[in-house]
Amino acid sequence: MLETLKPERVFYYFEEISKIPRASWHTGEIASYLENFAAAHQLSCQRDEYDNIAIFKKASPGYEELPAVILQGHTDMVAEQEEGWHHDFQNDGICLRIKDDYVLADHTTLGADDGIAIAYALAILEDDSLPHPPLEVLLTSNEEVALTGAENLDPSMIRGKYLINLDSEEEGFLLCGCAGGINVETHIPVRYTDTTARCFNVTLSGLKGGHSGQEISKPRANANKLMGRFLFELKEKFPCLLVSLKGGQKHNVIAAGATAVIALDSDTKDDFTAAVKNFQDTLRREYAGEDDGVTVQCTDLGEQKVSALHPVSMEKVIFFLTHQPHGVIKMSGTVSNMPETSANAAVVSLDEEEFFALTSIRSSLESAKEYLGGQIGYLTEFLGGEYVKNAGYPAWEYEEHSPLRDLACRVYQEMFQKPLQVVTIHAGLECGLLKDKAPHLDCISLGPDILDIHSPRERLCISSTKRMWEFLLALLENMKTKF
Repeated sequence: MLETLKPERVFYYFEEISKIPRASWHTGEIASYLENFAAAHQLSCQRDEYDNIAIFKKASPGYEELPAVILQGHTDMVAEQEEGWHHDFQNDGICLRIKDDYVLADHTTLGADDGIAIAYALAILEDDSLPHPPLEVLLTSNEEVALTGAENLDPSMIRGKYLINLDSEEEGFLLCGCAGGINVETHIPVRYTDTTARCFNVTLSGLKGGHSGQEISKPRANANKLMGRFLFELKEKFPCLLVSLKGGQKHNVIAAGATAVIALDSDTKDDFTAAVKNFQDTLRREYAGEDDGVTVQCTDLGEQKVSALHPVSMEKVIFFLTHQPHGVIKMSGTVSNMPETSANAAVVSLDEEEFFALTSIRSSLESAKEYLGGQIGYLTEFLGGEYVKNAGYPAWEYEEHSPLRDLACRVYQEMFQKPLQVVTIHAGLECGLLKDKAPHLDCISLGPDILDIHSPRERLCISSTKRMWEFLLALLENMKTKF
């Protein structure tokens, strides 16, 4: 279906890999496809136990003496679908369609993040007429789940000097730095008490949420923080107990919904219902213009015999929720309008033994990242809990001297008669991990326009894909004459 689009072979390979299930943690089949591709084209290939793939191609005539260039992306995709739709991401490929200037999926994520990197790379590898230095195509696994493939990559698989990461989603922007990150898990032991009370299910929904790196500086609400505020204000008005709590889904997503079951005296029903309505009205005023669709609803579950948190445990949970950091902690002093350090109150839950919280931290400075992680750990221990801070991933710090960046800017200016915007982002890219393993790398990141990634609205711009393909080929060709 996509073969009629230009560049034909890029869209041919994009359609081919879209037939292969490749959700995160299920990258074996796409890794085997890439191995078979390399064998069919008589290219050297290396695959490790994590399904990371490296394919090597010799330089075209006249480019043999140049340093090798790495074209890098990842093989996995975020597997999301519209509510009520039933797609088996482990067994079925993605159904593609074209609308105007975009390629879309049918009710699911498209996987252009980062399937377009694979398609670009394969189209280059198969074409012996293209001028280029020695090439290494490095495709890592499970990038969308804490950069797992790159984290476990053996540095011996990184053989080039220059790295072009193809995991950016905005044409005209050249990424040359990104934040590092860590996740902090909070585990606070809790006790329960049996009681008979009128129970209400409280649901907080209607928030925009979004990517915790790209949208963290926007004035959006976090459902977990709002639920903590609701519980804090509620206990000041009514005798109540907390029966259950759950909010958020993933470490890199701003929580868009949360639910709690609350036990109250039966004679407070009307006052409680009014308090819920007033709380919703307050939030809609406070978040007008950005998250004014926030909805707070309560459902009367009737009188029940339940196990609710002991009042001391409930106070600990509310104390943590109200003091857990969220949002931009500090803006950058060197990059305009760029967060330097942020926290995302990502996930909270209660089970029979503990209160759990996951906080995702990003910073372009390692020292600030570690300090904020320590603050959350201190808060956890203050409340009698334990915390786990994962190894995280390093920041990719902006380099003052980058011949590859300078070349990319010159080639882009000549091709399109406008400057290439050099930026850093407050999200994680594999460049930070790869450069940490191979400090000699000179890295840039680029890509075509991909809208609404990580959602069923994801779509790839066809004309942008063509322009960035032509730019990528020109960049490789000009490495012989313009460095």
